Amino acid sequence: MKFKKFLLLGLVAVLMLVSVACSQGTTGGEKATSDGVQKIKIANYFAEDHPQNIALKEKFKKIVEEKTNGKVVVEIYPSNQLGDEAQFTNGVRNGTVEMAITGMGLQTANPKIGAVEWPYLFDNYDHAKKALDGEVGDEIEAEFRKLGVEPLAWTVNGFRVISANRSIKSMDDFKGFRLRMPNIPIFVNTGKALGTSVQPLPLSEVFTALEQKVIDGQENPYATLKASGFYEVQTSVLESNHMFSPNVYLMNKKLFDGFDKETQQIILEAAQESANYEWELLLKSENEVKDFLKEKGLEIIVPDAAFKEQMVKAMDPVYQDLYKQFDWAEAFVQKVRDLK
Repeated sequence: MKFKKFLLLGLVAVLMLVSVACSQGTTGGEKATSDGVQKIKIANYFAEDHPQNIALKEKFKKIVEEKTNGKVVVEIYPSNQLGDEAQFTNGVRNGTVEMAITGMGLQTANPKIGAVEWPYLFDNYDHAKKALDGEVGDEIEAEFRKLGVEPLAWTVNGFRVISANRSIKSMDDFKGFRLRMPNIPIFVNTGKALGTSVQPLPLSEVFTALEQKVIDGQENPYATLKASGFYEVQTSVLESNHMFSPNVYLMNKKLFDGFDKETQQIILEAAQESANYEWELLLKSENEVKDFLKEKGLEIIVPDAAFKEQMVKAMDPVYQDLYKQFDWAEAFVQKVRDLK
């Protein structure tokens, strides 16, 4: 009996030592190596030549590795190489992936995160950047932290436009128009408010649905319209700019908090410089995409003031529902609009 008790006590002691050793390691998908080098894997769903990945490679990776003297190594995994957005976002939350560039998918866990995508919230890119880099962004960043992730910087995916198989020049043209939108309540409600027949579909099914005329159109930023080849089966684009799609650099919070203050500052500064560069690249590429679409024969329709006002006004019921659902919503929207 004494021998068994001795073995049991020994086993408990070993387990305690293992637990302590694990707790002292760096939290993240990759532990720091024996020489103290920390590897940061960055997951995203963008193509390798997208402004997001160009900025990561030319700015974030370069700055972090140089200023930490190689103690932090950055590896970039584009095009869903580490799983789809939901998978790698959850990976950042639980620490199996160190960092990611994501959209506002975490609104499913915290609705306030999705508020920056509400319809006609921002007037233009300057308005959006001012808000996200200021108090509005700070307010949303606090919500991210509640979910175990550290937001480092805001980037841009773009304002969403509507591609179609016919011209849309008035509210009447939305009647009977079968519009694909993501299966997210705020998106679906926005499409319905415009008067369209919303058809929720995964992005992977959109091209075939357009080609087979199961749907009449889809909505996404210009960059996605080109990258996904939707222009091949569409004839026009309504520059509705009905929703703004931002992205954010997210790092596992325990990993970020575990760095010393100097390294944290290097990471934050690198992220902001990379994000600013991405904004520049994206805006430049958007104009190039427009020229490309015109060359392919697509009509770019810029709504006149009256049509634009009607689309904005159509969102009133959507906002009234949001104000009823969330006690913070009206004050948040007012804060954004005061920045105009």
